Amino acid sequence: MSDALVQESTNGPVRTLTLNRPAALNSFTQEMHAQLMAALDAAAGDAAVRAVVLTGAGRAFCAGQDLADPAVAPEPGAAPKDLGEVISRFYKPLVLRLKSMPVPVVAAVNGVAAGAGANLALCCDVVLAARSASFIQAFAKIGLVPDTAGTWLLPRLVGRARALGLAMLGDKLAAEEAERIGLVWRCVDDAALADEAAALAGRLAAMPSRALAATRAALDGAQSLTLEQALDEEARLQSDLGRAHDYQEGVAAFGARRAPQFTDR
Repeated sequence: MSDALVQESTNGPVRTLTLNRPAALNSFTQEMHAQLMAALDAAAGDAAVRAVVLTGAGRAFCAGQDLADPAVAPEPGAAPKDLGEVISRFYKPLVLRLKSMPVPVVAAVNGVAAGAGANLALCCDVVLAARSASFIQAFAKIGLVPDTAGTWLLPRLVGRARALGLAMLGDKLAAEEAERIGLVWRCVDDAALADEAAALAGRLAAMPSRALAATRAALDGAQSLTLEQALDEEARLQSDLGRAHDYQEGVAAFGARRAPQFTDR
């Protein structure tokens, strides 16, 4: 097994990124942040990549921030570390990178996803979770608020009441319940997770990437728009996409009753 903290593998148009600190439940260090950002940037810049799968090695997806990492670990006699600076330096760029990917990102949550790890998964476009997986908003238990976009994501995904319950109590949420309340797309049997994620990513890779990325941006952005503003944004996006190759190809393929060959990105 590679010693890289983020392993990369490619199968056709699908790039799989695996967080690889299994002994530490794939918790984040400064170096793992750097490697994940580099891997996402590489996938974004590779025209052959049309979908990304993000998963974890071992029994966890990601347990969040490694509290022993020098970036956050308290030092006896020293001033407290500025955790806001850690967020600004590492987690904010990571969230914005995921939200600006030119291709869809599938999270394959293979085990516990806690703290920043839970919200890292929720930042992805489609979240699949193994039946044994769980999600924990662990922040309040150590005197913090949800980060890695947790405050923005949770109420949008499950509503204010459930968001507050998850964030304040920090209880473990089983994957099946996460699916039931709409936190994740789907829960699957553990043994099927890798195949299901690969199949889903393959399906997305065959679709028009540019339109999928625009769909992500439109849905996220519409949360802060009025109805009229959202309608205007839809018109702007359709005007742009309607001039692109993939729309022309999609219509031609529909008329010819053949499979489309999308290439825009």
